[in-house]
Amino acid sequence: MRIAVLGAGISGVTSAWYLARDGHDVTVIDRQPGPGLETSFANGAQISVSHPEPWANPWAPRLILRWLGREDAPLLFRPRADPAQWRWALGFLRECLPARTRRNTDAIANLAMYSLASLRTLREESGIDYTRSSSGILQTFFTQSDWLRAEHSARLLRSYGIEARTCSAARCVEIEPALANCGDSLHGGIHAPQDETGDAHEFVMQLAEHCRSAGVHFCFDHTIEGLEVENGNVARVRLRTGSERRGELDADAYVIALGSYSALLANAIGERLPIYPVKGYSVTLDLADDAIAPRVSITDESRRIVCSRLGNRLRIAGTAELNGFDTEVNQVRCEAILARARQLFPDLGDTASPTFWAGLRPATPSNVPIIGRARHPNLWFNTGHGTLGWTLGCGSARALASMIGGMTPDVAFPFRQP
Repeated sequence: MRIAVLGAGISGVTSAWYLARDGHDVTVIDRQPGPGLETSFANGAQISVSHPEPWANPWAPRLILRWLGREDAPLLFRPRADPAQWRWALGFLRECLPARTRRNTDAIANLAMYSLASLRTLREESGIDYTRSSSGILQTFFTQSDWLRAEHSARLLRSYGIEARTCSAARCVEIEPALANCGDSLHGGIHAPQDETGDAHEFVMQLAEHCRSAGVHFCFDHTIEGLEVENGNVARVRLRTGSERRGELDADAYVIALGSYSALLANAIGERLPIYPVKGYSVTLDLADDAIAPRVSITDESRRIVCSRLGNRLRIAGTAELNGFDTEVNQVRCEAILARARQLFPDLGDTASPTFWAGLRPATPSNVPIIGRARHPNLWFNTGHGTLGWTLGCGSARALASMIGGMTPDVAFPFRQP
């Protein structure tokens, strides 16, 4: 089949890879001049199989109330006159019910394990190198209440086949000596040795080159204006280039992998996707040779930030902000992330020239991505991955390609059916 993949981030490029591998004629369309230049560009770099619990959980409402009014809060809600924002917020609260949280955690954990295995196979087959580390992820707990839930969390992870070991504060420092200055503030942690880290942008760029070698066509600098429907199917996609010249592209099937913008395109033809942009921030530091920085990726559960080593760079990322499609970098929030990194690792050295970045995560209220067929029979979705686009990318795309090929993916997950 001729398949048009709309979007060239992690979801779009991995979809193209698996579809081309199955023998389809694939074209990828994106408004940027190259692959992976939006949400995939400077994320937290974690492939975090050990983080299946969604943001929407029974503890979230209490935390959100505690964070209200704080500009540096881990989760910041900026009310707008936007019905979609309020619908999403109400949906988020509904997903905080215990039974829904467990159901969503089950789905994410299953897909995450499948995706990690898919990534490892892809890596072996392609030889892609993206500043990868297989040292695992260390979740750290700096409040007694968070630490008291750690053993329950570790048992839950092990029930999914995810390696997870609770660690005392002293053991955390043994695993990552850069934490030695945390003193009495660190209560303990969970070490997940299966987890990995890597530069998502490097991965997407290299995989795009492999896709080209496999015959995939890329149309960059093309803005997608809309889909046209005829006789119940999508007939074509309307495009516009930077010169305002308009054009069209037709295919046998279409995959929407446009991140936060997926809902805007789908809603215009009556396909309702419960996706809202949740802005996240990252700070990237160039490390001096004498910097004492973590080599094991750290998740600070109390502040909802992560620290990942990428060669001679340190990426610190996190927080969430509901503020529509605004992509402006908030200096206060970035400085708060950097300040926390300095607090955890006071011997980082010179941090005077950080690179600040903000991107829009395509979040569903449940954090469960939308993968599968639309009501229009030749339209498919691979979107809504929230904070886990890098973690779930390969598995989502592999499963989607199986479904488009008429097969059932080998993973327990609530794939979308019309």
